[in-house]
Amino acid sequence: MIQSTKKIKALGLCSGGLDSILSALVLREQGIDVEWITFETPFFSPEKAEKASGMTGIPLHICEITDAYLKMLKNPSCGYGKNMNPCLDCHTLMFRFAGERLRAEKFNFLFSGEVLGQRPMSQTRPSLRHVEKHSGFEGYILRPLSAKKLTETIPEREGLVDRNRLLDFSGRSRKPQIKLAKKLGVTDYPAPAGGCLLTDKGYTIRLKDLFAHQDDYLKNELHLLKYGRHFRFNNAEKVIVGRTKEDNEKILKYHNSATDTVLRLEHYPGPIVLIPDCQCKNDTIMLAASMCAGYSKAPQDKPVNVEVVSSDKTETVQATGVPPAEVKKFIL
Repeated sequence: MIQSTKKIKALGLCSGGLDSILSALVLREQGIDVEWITFETPFFSPEKAEKASGMTGIPLHICEITDAYLKMLKNPSCGYGKNMNPCLDCHTLMFRFAGERLRAEKFNFLFSGEVLGQRPMSQTRPSLRHVEKHSGFEGYILRPLSAKKLTETIPEREGLVDRNRLLDFSGRSRKPQIKLAKKLGVTDYPAPAGGCLLTDKGYTIRLKDLFAHQDDYLKNELHLLKYGRHFRFNNAEKVIVGRTKEDNEKILKYHNSATDTVLRLEHYPGPIVLIPDCQCKNDTIMLAASMCAGYSKAPQDKPVNVEVVSSDKTETVQATGVPPAEVKKFIL
């Protein structure tokens, strides 16, 4: 049993998945006051964590970390996973930020829903140990779902947590978690799918292209990588063509009106086309106009009007649609 009569406070990393939820509830059943912290960048959102917080009543702190994350992402000390996912450095960074809040608000320890052996890169015994050692909070990171298979932590040794009431989950099977969820009355939780865009091959191809061609970029440019078809014509010129209504809306939402050029058809349904940071020649604008027509429902055998909006002027040009097959080789 917990020996301290003082209220114990624990701060947990929350992705919003079942493991995050269960780890917090296991501690809350011991009378520990649990709160969550989740992180936001263009690569992952706090949406699932917000839903979990609403469902459980556990307070959630959202921390925006894009600038620090980008610095780490360009040169992760432990390298990448299958795509551009720097899992070990990512988890280490998140625990560092969580640790800052721990100190500021006097939490007793940190915790997470990680399960030993569940993920081949980030949840092996050496990986969990590496993250803890390099986070700056060695001994103060508890993994309640696998605690009995891991080294005893300081809060356990000091009697702040009853180790006997923690768990010994390991491996990739979800059956123990599902059984525990049923016992704790948890019925609404997301499927165990990754929510990080850095594990997505298509997104990371575009991100690598951005890193290769620009030294600096705004957050909106990282969001734009999620939407539309992206074409790279040379080192200076790139074109984005919307595929769906959502793409069109998001391209307009995240474009920079001070530097970008937006094209759209005047009389036919079609895509929003964006030339980011447009300082290009008229030939590129005309090619983008032809792509706008070519990916639309406009007649492909005659010129159509395309509106071109830049920071200093709006004009209408006439363009004949270029068949998508002719520009396919430039797509990222």
